[in-house]
Amino acid sequence: MSFDPIPYDLFDALKHFLTVFGSTMLIAVVVCLLVGVLTRGAKGIGDVFFGILDFFNQIIHISPRRIWSLSTLTIRESLRQKILFVFIIFAVLFMFAGWFLSGAADRPDLQIQSYIDFVLKAISWLVIPIILLLSCWSLPEDIRLRTIHTVVTKPVYRIEIVIGRMLGFTLLGSAILLVMGTVGYIWINRQVPESVRPNLVSKVPIYGEIKFTDREGAPSAGLNVGDIWMHRSYIEGATKARAIFTFKGIDESDAINDELNLQSSFEAFRTHKGNMEKGGILYQFIFVNKDKGLRVDTAPLINKEYLENRLKINRKIMHESEDGKEKVEVDIFDDLVDDNGNLTIEVQCLEAGQLLGMARSDLYIRTPDHAFLSGYSKAVFGIWLPMVLVIMLGVTISCFVKGPVAILTTMTIVLVGFMSKEYMAEILSGKMQAAGAIEAWYRLITHMNSQTPLPDGPVKFMIGIVDLGIINFLWLCQQIIPNFGIFSNMREYVIKGFDVSWDAALLPGIVTTAAYILPCLIVSFYSLKLRELEAK
Repeated sequence: MSFDPIPYDLFDALKHFLTVFGSTMLIAVVVCLLVGVLTRGAKGIGDVFFGILDFFNQIIHISPRRIWSLSTLTIRESLRQKILFVFIIFAVLFMFAGWFLSGAADRPDLQIQSYIDFVLKAISWLVIPIILLLSCWSLPEDIRLRTIHTVVTKPVYRIEIVIGRMLGFTLLGSAILLVMGTVGYIWINRQVPESVRPNLVSKVPIYGEIKFTDREGAPSAGLNVGDIWMHRSYIEGATKARAIFTFKGIDESDAINDELNLQSSFEAFRTHKGNMEKGGILYQFIFVNKDKGLRVDTAPLINKEYLENRLKINRKIMHESEDGKEKVEVDIFDDLVDDNGNLTIEVQCLEAGQLLGMARSDLYIRTPDHAFLSGYSKAVFGIWLPMVLVIMLGVTISCFVKGPVAILTTMTIVLVGFMSKEYMAEILSGKMQAAGAIEAWYRLITHMNSQTPLPDGPVKFMIGIVDLGIINFLWLCQQIIPNFGIFSNMREYVIKGFDVSWDAALLPGIVTTAAYILPCLIVSFYSLKLRELEAK
């Protein structure tokens, strides 16, 4: 894979949410108190606290029956707007997609990837924009046409209107997604030839930790060959340089037919042409158990780039004894897995003058595969999560602005969350050499270059304080914008033939979506409560 699955730390995520949510709510309460005091005097303080209590009072007294009625009303209104016409576009795409997705017959893996990629992108690019338009346009349109008066004049809480809208759009979007996902799954199975159907699986890998040693056998970070993308480090051939992978929690259940399956995707860097007829650089695996003093190596292997290098090793290996006079049978799980359940594998490049590059995700133990439906359904769930998040954002924003503005604002948030999240994080992390806004303005008007330090004094102190406040405010804004990029990881898993990881992909997506439920309810409730429900 071209990415490195990292387990998600739920405890750190909870601390981060409490920090951001608490800071935002504190700022909001302080601003409301200031506005209340300036506009209504001491009575404004009481109004603010009574308004806070009103939210909790409505949450406690919400009626599931009223929410369900509002949800069904939302679905009926959406259907009257001919939303189901999206299925016509979906059907046309699938009718002619097979004409344009034919690939090379010698690379069936790439053909399968193109089919899966097309289906998942078609579903997400059709469902999410349609739902975005509906969620942003529905409530402002009801206010404009005054049809919302038939709802608010009944014993219905404002928070129930918000929840009913969100739930109605979620149910409608879920039904559309279910139909499209089912059709897409059937289409993929029909398009994939019977001869390569066994490749349509969800692989379940076990990744380890990686360390490197240099040509003298001392610990190192590996060699850098000048790649712009510093994903892999390289080891030098025919030396003591090694890449050491440590896999934790290995037992017999990870075997397939009493075989340990290793799969690698190393990258070669040639300092000279070498023997090109072999088709790759020679390397070998060495199993190490320091507790028992065992080192068992495999036969030399050829690294075939851009192809699956899958090695099936019988759990019973014949190994030369220490004196080299006889063969001894060694069991991988009984003898090579250490007392802590860890399996250590060293990778050695065998050709002098050649280098072999690898990262943590370039070697993994392949456990019994799951059905393709398992990974595919999780990828569709990965489309459902951002759809729900877009619904919550769209309904929330439409509570205080009109439809076109709500659509533009929601689209901007989604695009920033998809494209600019990493760039914003890089700016705020201090990795980019740039002065603060006030310091840059001061240097501009004083004609001071960026290398000259600011003179000590009260001016420098004030500039530092103001710039720090601006950076902290921008950090808070950056944290408020959802990171939509984490949802695309689920699609990448399935496209590459892997089952979607729970702790590295599903859990971050679920937690991110759930984190916006309470803030969206709070903002939409007060926006709808303070808004004049008359057409302007």
